[in-house]
Amino acid sequence: MKYAWWQYPIHFLAYGFGTGLAPYAPGTFGTLPALLLFWFMAPLGAGTYAGIVVVMFVAGIFICGQTARDVGAIDPGFIVYDEIVGFLVAMYMMPADWRWMSAGFVIYRAFDVWKPWPIHAAEERLALGSGIMTDDVIAGMYTLAILQLARWLIERYA
Repeated sequence: MKYAWWQYPIHFLAYGFGTGLAPYAPGTFGTLPALLLFWFMAPLGAGTYAGIVVVMFVAGIFICGQTARDVGAIDPGFIVYDEIVGFLVAMYMMPADWRWMSAGFVIYRAFDVWKPWPIHAAEERLALGSGIMTDDVIAGMYTLAILQLARWLIERYA
């Protein structure tokens, strides 16, 4: 019987609803569902938004860890649930405006690919699901800091 990833709910989530299976740049394609998810979540209050992201992070440790174990890899590129959560961290308390979303997407992807300290260290030192999730959340925090600074500067000086 041929493996059908969509028949396994955990794998379906881990693969970003299939976007992580893109032949090129799976992390970038895997972040795309986060744009839509953010657009729906942005009107929620800061506390509700943060609560959902925390739940997604905790669930992601299991989802990504179990999927990695099932496929026999440590952090396969097609697991992109972590990119979705990382992007949601990046966009915390940001407006659901195409300019901010585009900037957040590009900056987040740059940090996720570049992996400056401690992103790379977290990915290597933390166990399976924790490492898969944490490096993307740190990339999201770096992105959030840049976006919030840019927003402050624009509101103050523009």
